[in-house]
Amino acid sequence: MLTLAASVLVAALLGSVHCAAMCGSFACLAATGSTVRRGTVGYHLGRLTSYGALGALAGAAGAGLNQVGAVAGLARPAAVIAGTLLLVWGLASLAAALGVRVPALAAPPALAAGLARAMRHAQAWPPLVRGLALGVLTAALPCGWLYAFVATAAAAGSAMGGVLVMATFWVGTVPMLAAVAFGARRLLGPARRHLPVFAAVVLVVLGGLTVAGRFVHAAPVADAGASHGHHAHR
Repeated sequence: MLTLAASVLVAALLGSVHCAAMCGSFACLAATGSTVRRGTVGYHLGRLTSYGALGALAGAAGAGLNQVGAVAGLARPAAVIAGTLLLVWGLASLAAALGVRVPALAAPPALAAGLARAMRHAQAWPPLVRGLALGVLTAALPCGWLYAFVATAAAAGSAMGGVLVMATFWVGTVPMLAAVAFGARRLLGPARRHLPVFAAVVLVVLGGLTVAGRFVHAAPVADAGASHGHHAHR
């Protein structure tokens, strides 16, 4: 599990430029006014809350899927599905970074309109409350990068494991989004252009290792069946 968390952290750090492009407007709006720090803290706490909730739901769903798979004689179905999604997203991200036109996710019109209204109303709220609300709303964005890690949380196979994965993802995205809020994104310089490629490669590797079962250890179904038969015989 620690290896999985470390891999998620590296991927989140490298891919946080994508987060800056997708969520930068939310981060900047949260930081407007004379109390930039308070709004920024509220924004990241709101993101942590929504990401943790997504991780708990995904981890619980993964645990249920693994139980169903065990009955059907399948080992680690949650990890296999999650790893496959990571591979697909990583390859698509790599293709996009290399100049290939890849279809992008788009928010449904009703959702986009609702988010726009919420952002307008939030400007009048106190900085901390505004930041918290905008951070929670971040989870509603149609972000394939975010939901790739939600799939990874499902591979953890437990609600707490899912929370750990998403909390680690959150930690990896905080530095870049904080830099955007404080106007320091330019500090990355030319290296910023190469980070999407590195992030895509990390996702592909992470997906492959997840499918291979390097991050999730489960007793083989065959062994479990043999053990059950032995006890029944006794």
